[in-house]
Order: sequence, then C-alpha cells, then structure tokens
Amino acid sequence: MLQEIRIQNLGVIDDAVLELHPGLNVVSGETGAGKTMVVSGLGLLLGARADAGLVRAGAASAVVEGVVGVGPEHPATLRATEAGADADDGLVLVRTLTAEGRSRAHVGGRSAPVGVLSEIGEHLVAVHGQADQWRLRQADQHRVLLDQYAGEGVAGPLARYQGLYDELEVVRRELTALREATRDRAREVEVLQLGLEQIESLDPQPGEDAALRAEDDRLSHAEGLRAGAEEARLLLAGAEEEYAAEPAPSVIAAIVAARSALAGLLDHDPALRDLERRLAELGYLAADLGADLSSYLSDIDLDPARLAWVQQRRADLAGLTRKYGETVDDVLVWGRDAAARLDSLLSADDALEELERRAQALTAELGSAAAEVSAARSGAADQLAAAVTAELAHLAMGRAVVEVSVTTRSVDDGLAVPGLGDSVRWARHGVDEVEILLAANPGAPARSVAKAASGGELSRVMLALEVVTGAHGGAEVPTFVFDEVDAGVGGRAALDIGARLAALARHAQVIVVTHLAQVAAFADRHLVVSKSSDGHVTSSGVVSVDGDARLRELARMMAGVDSATALDHAAELLAQAGERQGRERHDGEGQTEKRQPGTARRNGSRTASSARGAAQQGTRKGRQPAQDARGSARESADRAGSRGSAPA
Repeated sequence: MLQEIRIQNLGVIDDAVLELHPGLNVVSGETGAGKTMVVSGLGLLLGARADAGLVRAGAASAVVEGVVGVGPEHPATLRATEAGADADDGLVLVRTLTAEGRSRAHVGGRSAPVGVLSEIGEHLVAVHGQADQWRLRQADQHRVLLDQYAGEGVAGPLARYQGLYDELEVVRRELTALREATRDRAREVEVLQLGLEQIESLDPQPGEDAALRAEDDRLSHAEGLRAGAEEARLLLAGAEEEYAAEPAPSVIAAIVAARSALAGLLDHDPALRDLERRLAELGYLAADLGADLSSYLSDIDLDPARLAWVQQRRADLAGLTRKYGETVDDVLVWGRDAAARLDSLLSADDALEELERRAQALTAELGSAAAEVSAARSGAADQLAAAVTAELAHLAMGRAVVEVSVTTRSVDDGLAVPGLGDSVRWARHGVDEVEILLAANPGAPARSVAKAASGGELSRVMLALEVVTGAHGGAEVPTFVFDEVDAGVGGRAALDIGARLAALARHAQVIVVTHLAQVAAFADRHLVVSKSSDGHVTSSGVVSVDGDARLRELARMMAGVDSATALDHAAELLAQAGERQGRERHDGEGQTEKRQPGTARRNGSRTASSARGAAQQGTRKGRQPAQDARGSARESADRAGSRGSAPA
C-alpha cells in the first residue's frame, strides 16, 4: 500500500505531505484548492505522461515522492529489484518534472526509465476516474474481471486448459516443421542412399588406400627393383660357382682372403686376434645380407594384371574420397553417420504419424477442458452480475441491471467443444468472449458497459466491481484511487457510495477524492486540501483533520459554512456513518481483511463518539440541540443528503 506521498510545486500545491491510512482515505477541499493535483501527482508517480504545464508557476521543477509498503515477494518489489532498486526498507518512488518538460524517475534510490514506474504502478494502484476506466473499455479486461471474481472455480480448470494448450502448441510446431521439411528430407534421403550404395558396392577396408598406394609403387617399378637387387647381390656374394666362367670379385670373397692373411699371426698379438674376430662377424653379416637379397629377388613379381587391378581399385576408391572424405577411413566414418541419419529420416514418417495422433488426442482433451472452463465462467458470470447489480442499487443506480455475457464465436478451423460447437474460436485464455453489459433503465436493451454508461456511471460500475471482487479476495492491487466516483450523486445515495467505499477499504487501501460529506464521513483518514494567498501568490497544502476540525470540514462540505446547524448535522452524519460501518462489519464478520482486523471499526466508533461530543458541546454553548431538529436517524440522513448535494 501507499504509506506516504509528498508533492512539491505541482499546480497550486506548494509543498504537501499525505500520510495515508491502510483503509479509506478521503481527500476534500474547496473547489480550485488542488484536489485534482493529488490524483495528478499520484499519476506522475506511477508513470503517467508528464505535462510541463503541471509545474507550479515560477518553480524550476515539480517533484512527487512516494513511500510504498509491500512485501519482498510482491510483483512491484520484484520488478523494482530487477531495475536495480534497493527495497530492503520499503520502496521509494520519485518522479521529477522540469518546467521545460524533461522528466526523470528514481526507483529505490536508483535512476530508472519512466516506463519502470508504470510497470510497478500496475501492481500497486488502480486509478478509477472518468478518464481512467480502461478496464471497462477493453473487452479482454471483462474476462479478466470475471476470472478474478470466480477465483479458484475458474483458475483450476483454466490452468489445466492452458497446460494442454501449451503442449498442443509444441506438438503443432513440430508437425509444421516436419511437414515443411518433407521435400528437403526426400532430397537428403536420396543423397544419403546413393552415397551408402556406392560405399557398399566398393566395400573399402580401413587403411586400404595406403596399402594399395604402396603396392602400386612397388609393382610399377618391379624391373628396376629386380635389376638393382641382383647387382647388389652379385657385388656382395659373387656369381654362383657352377655358372661362373671364373670367380668374380665379391665382398664375401675379399673378407675370406683377409681372414686368411691374418690366420698365422693371431697368436702373436691379442689386438690382431680381435680384429680378425670382427672380420669374421662382417663375413657372417655379408652372407646373411646376400641370402636376404636372393629372397627379395624371388619375391618380386612382374605381374601387369595385378598392377592394372591395383591401379583401378585406387581409382575407384579415389571417387569415394573426393565425395565423402580425404581418406578411406574418413569415408567409412561418413558412411556410419549417413546410415544413422538415413535411419532417422526414414523414421520421420513414423514420427509424423505419431505427432498427428498426439495432436488429435490433445485437441480432444483441450475441447473438453475448454467446455469445463466455459461452464465455470458461465456460473460465475451469473453470480457476478447479480452481485454487481445489487451493489449498483446502493450507488444511485438502483434501476440498472448488469449482465455478464459469456459467448463463443464460430470460425473456420476452430476447436470442437462439447456443447458449444464443432468449430469454435480458441486462444490461450479459452474459447469464451466475456462482456459486461448494462441496462441503465428498465426496458432498455443491455449494451456493453463502455457504451451504455456515462463517465460517472462507469466509475460507479467500477466501484461495484471492485467491492464485489475485493469481497471475494480477488483484489489484484493493494490500493484503489477513485476520482469523481460520486459525480452527479447526492442525498442518501451518497451515503451508500461512502458505505461501499468503506466496504472495499476492508480489503484494500482506498483513496477517494470527493466533494460530498456523506462520502467523507466514512473515512479512516480525512485529508483536506486548503489554499492560502498572501495577496500575490496562491498556494495549497494538505492537512489531516480529526475531531472538531473534521466536523467543521464536513459542515463546510454540506452547507458551505460551519454554522451551528451545519455542525449539528455534521455530527449526526458522522454518527450515522459510524453506526452503519459497525452494522456492515458485523454482517461481514469472518471475512479475511488485508489490514489489522478492527482498525477501521475502532476509528469509526471513535469518530462517531467525538462527533457526538462536539455536538453536545455546541449545545451547551447555546446552540439548538441537534436532536430537536431531527425526528429519527433516517430523517437526519435525508436532511444531510440534501445539504450534501451543495457544491463544496
């Protein structure tokens, strides 16, 4: 709720501080004193569009500050924290407007866009005036008001419906994606199948390309390899003796000759014996190497057919590596991935069929859930219409009848809803089109409340809705502001309006700007905007009145002066209001109240007692007793009502 508002240099207001009560706060004052500036200042604080003309003449800027008391989990606190605000010790909002038209906003000590104030304000205050009936002028808000009134009766079925709706939307998006990808999927399947067929027909083996490359190189140079190996063998081991005309010099023969030269001298020198041993090892190695060269020569094939096959195989594998990978191993990896992808694509048709079956099942469930939501809304609509009509009877609209229409609209490709139609327009909020209708006079057709009601009537319809929904614990915001809700109303009807505002204040904080004493008499806190002038400059301030000061203000509001008779009637009006509040609280005992139980009741009783005391004190000073001028409490209310219709 709003705990305190400070307004500086706004319109005629110089510097005013409004300390607000958690219940019903009434703002009154002479015409032109600046009551409207209180509402304008509150609007600026909550992100309304700024007008440089609001800045007080001669001032550089206007400033509106507000202290808000909300819990740490309240949506307003959470939004302010997101904006960087410090809300540990309460939320402080500031709006500054310069004479040049520049505007700045601060939230919790941090500079913020003005839009943040607006977002926070949506969770804090609902302003109702002849220019602020947006909730009744927007058709979708009629549904919101009905759901708010219905509470869990609609919230439960609606939550189930919205869960199904969201799930169906996911399935529908997947279906759309699959259907749109059908052509691309067919093309990809064709490419994958062709590639896998080519790989399967060649059946490449891991590392095969490297092995074939080595074999190709060997077969292509077989003659040169054979000639070189044969020459090396001859040099190392010499020609076979049976084929040679004479022994050819060779490495092995030279080693044998060298050993023979040393054979008779080995006993004379150990060093020479070691050298001879190394010669023997060299001979063994030369003999082994000669044998290996002979074996190599026997393995070399001059096979043109094999060479042709190897080269063709390499060419075939090269066709795969050009398309699917740099090596045969890469081609094999691509093949495995392609097979998995192909399997997924080929099973997409099965997935499509499964999704279509799931969509059909969800659509059927959604239709049943929509019917349940619609039935709950229809039941709540009758109750809401009756309750609001009854409230309007207390708000000078006793002949008005409110209807809450819950209908559906048929469209192509709609939702089949049992009992409502085979093709009904549907959205996330359901299938219902909700409209609050008003028949202002007997015999008049019920029309949309936004069209059938005047500005003042809209304010009273909104008040009736807020009282009814607040009594159900459905108030969305902690504070309601009513401006000119009593326009065109007087007499006993004004007392009824005051009583209904007090009833709403049992569930939420209420701030009302009024010129009627009958409304002000129900206040938990009465704030008076008064203006003063030094002959050159006129300024206004705001004071909280109680006791005799409040009595004089009520007398002024009724009669324009605080004469003895006016004071008597003001005292009786306070007493009447206190008694009525006591009766209504007793009737409503057991309801959950947002502020501490009994606070307003004690305030009301104390106000009534002080009013009676003031009236008695006036009698002792020679004033005509108030009770001599009244026959009964009802007659007093009638007279107070007739005086209350005088301009304040």
